[in-house]
Amino acid sequence: MKSNQEEIDQIIKDSLTQEEAQFYNELEEQNLLHQLGGLFKTKMGWLVILMNIVNLVMFALFIYCVVQFLNTDSTNELIKWAVAGLICWSFMAMIKLFVWMQMNKNAMLRELKRLELQIAVLTNKPNKK
Repeated sequence: MKSNQEEIDQIIKDSLTQEEAQFYNELEEQNLLHQLGGLFKTKMGWLVILMNIVNLVMFALFIYCVVQFLNTDSTNELIKWAVAGLICWSFMAMIKLFVWMQMNKNAMLRELKRLELQIAVLTNKPNKK
C-alpha cells in the first residue's frame, strides 16, 4: 500500500507546475511545533494569543491558590482554596483542549486540500490504456 501511495504522489508531482508543486509540498504532514505555530497564522490567531494569555493568568492564579492552600489552617479556607485551584486547573485544561482541537482541525483541512489537489490532478490526467 505504501508503494502505491508513493506512486500516486510521484504521478501527482510530475503533472504539477512548479507553483502547484510548491503548494503541494507545503501541505505535507507537519510536526507538533509546526502545527502549534500554524495556529497563530490562521484567521483566529488573535483568539489563540488571547487563550495563551488567559492560560498564563490561570496558571499564576493556580500557583497562588496552592500557596494559600498550604499556608492556611482553617478547614473552610482549605476548601475555598482547593475549589479555586480546581477551577483554575479546569480552565487551563479546557484551553489546552481547545488548542489541540484547533490543531486537529488544521491537520484535517490540510489533508482535505491534498485530496482535492490529487483528485483535480488525476481527473485532468489523460488515461493511459
